[in-house]
This record gives sequence, C-alpha cells and structure tokens, in this order.
Amino acid sequence: MIAEISEQIGQLLAVDDRRQTPQLRRGNRIRTIQASLAIENNTLSIEQVTAVLAGQRVLGLPREIQEVRNAFAAYEAMPDWQPSSRVDLLQAHQLLMHGLIDDFGQLRKAGVGISRGEQLVHMAPPPSRVAHLIDDLLAWLGASDWHPLIISCVFHYEFEFIHPFADGNGRMGRLWQTLILSQWRPVLAYLPVETVIREQQDAYYAALSAADQLAESTPFVEFMLQALSLALKEATQSEPATDQVTDQVTDQVARLLGSLLGKGPMKVSELMEEVGLAHKATFRANYLKPALAAGLIEMTDPDSPKSPAQRYRLTELGKRAATTR
Repeated sequence: MIAEISEQIGQLLAVDDRRQTPQLRRGNRIRTIQASLAIENNTLSIEQVTAVLAGQRVLGLPREIQEVRNAFAAYEAMPDWQPSSRVDLLQAHQLLMHGLIDDFGQLRKAGVGISRGEQLVHMAPPPSRVAHLIDDLLAWLGASDWHPLIISCVFHYEFEFIHPFADGNGRMGRLWQTLILSQWRPVLAYLPVETVIREQQDAYYAALSAADQLAESTPFVEFMLQALSLALKEATQSEPATDQVTDQVTDQVARLLGSLLGKGPMKVSELMEEVGLAHKATFRANYLKPALAAGLIEMTDPDSPKSPAQRYRLTELGKRAATTR
C-alpha cells in the first residue's frame, strides 16, 4: 500500500502546475474543513462553508460557523508547526476550539469516554496519565524512523486512543496527520482525505474499535492508507475536468456562478438583479445559456423550461468551478 500511494503521489506531482493554483488549493481546503467538521455533526454544506470564509452572511448555527472559522485558521497556520512539539499541538487545539469550549488549548482534567448511541465503545486513559502519554507519543513521533505514511496513521490512532482534550480530538487527530504528511510531501497539505473519511464514517469508527480490541493499530493503519489512496485517486482524476471547466468559464458565467454559490435556487429576475443586469436577452445569451450548456447550472423543473416557477441552481460541477476559480 505504501508503494501504491507513493506512485500516486508521483502522478499528482507530475501534472501541470495549474493543478496547484491558489484557487484549487483553497477549494480542496474548504472540502477538507467541511468534511472534517461534518464528521463531528456540523451541518454546514460546502457552499455555506465557502460563504463563511468569504465573509458572507450564512443562515446557520453560530457554533457551526465558529467551527468553520477556527478550522480554517488552524489549517492555514499548519506550516508553522512542528509535529513533535507539544507547544504547537496545544496552540493548534486553541485555534480549533477557541470560543467553543472553556479549556481550549489545554489537556483535559477529567475522564472521558466515547459512545455510539447508548454503547460505550472506548474509555480513554485517566486524566492523570494524559500529559505523560502525549509527551511519550510526541517523543516517538520525533524519533521514529518508520515510513511517514505509517507514522502518520499510527500517531492518528494513538492520539484518538489517548483522547487528550475535553473536545475536538477527532478533528485534531485528522489535522495532525495532515501536518505529518505535509512535511513529508507538501502536496499532501491540500489533499482532502477527510472527504473520504466522511463518506466511510462507519468504517472509520469500526477501524478505531478494531484496533482497540486488538491492542494494536494495524486495522486503523490499513483503513487510513486505503482512504489516502482513494483520495489521491480522486484528486488525479477529478482535477483535470475542474481545470478545463474553470478555464472555459467566462467572466459573465463566473459572476452567475458566484451569485448562486451558497444560496438556494433562484429565479431569472433574482439572478439578473444579483449580476446587475436589466436586459433579459443579454442575460440569457451571455450568462444563463452558456452556464446551462456547460452543465454548470440546472433547472429545478427541467420538464417545464418556461414555467413561471422555474428556478436555477448550481450543479456539482458548477459548485467546484465556482469554488476553484
């Protein structure tokens, strides 16, 4: 699996420089943040996360909006951290959980268990042992000569086992694994592996549980390597299409996509107002029809194109083009 992933990374590095434009990196980071928070029951969509980070007003719970802002700040600060530094680990948790819990940036002082429904699936070590266990884990991280792929997965599992914080352990574990991998191959800093974990969330927790039962991290390492491989496969397959679409998007169509991003379906009159046009024929010729033809937007009622109730919304392709442009 290490050999396969290394080959996939080589393929990702060998592609056109356009693949790593700032827009694409930001789009991948948004996907990472949305998925990692969704695992923790944050309900904001990619469009809403994009809008929050653009400073737009979003209809959502204040806590969920705060989680997005915190996560973005943490991922942006990641290049300044050393994986084996306890100070940096605490600073990362402070950024992630600021305003969400009282003891952000501090190791927990109480016992904690992890439940699924009414079932207790993991009882973390007592708080009196947390500091010692974390220091041992960070010392091992700094001294290990294992392959970085394995190190990152083992660290992720052991971190979740210790559960060093009162809250935010899941998102911290995923962030720190990304940090470890990014110092090995910088391109991995923007790999949205969290989206794969989100789609396979039950398997993620099952792998953690299986590792607990075996008292070794192998099941979790295997799961994470598979998730990394799948994320790399999706990255190498999906980015060319996104780039081609982005290149073909005119300024007018881009304005239309931006008007729809983070919002629900809209009528023609509403879209014209958003882009600042009063002439319907010009709007249809330069904005609406090209976006429909490229598959960037779609009708809510395609069977009745001329329906007075007709509205338009972004397709998945349109969302990606709007995010990466």
